[in-house]
Amino acid sequence: MPRCPVCDADVDLDKTPTVPFCSDRCRLIDLGRWLDESYAVPEPKRPADDADDEEAD
Repeated sequence: MPRCPVCDADVDLDKTPTVPFCSDRCRLIDLGRWLDESYAVPEPKRPADDADDEEAD
């Protein structure tokens, strides 16, 4: 059984309309974390960034 990414509770896939979250509360907590920028998708490092770092040394 999958687990809620916010509170780690079991999520019943057949009975829970808020999958992958166990409740609306956890869904909103997760949304708030994205909006507060607590979560972020990392940007891939570009080759030009590597050259700039070496010149600064």
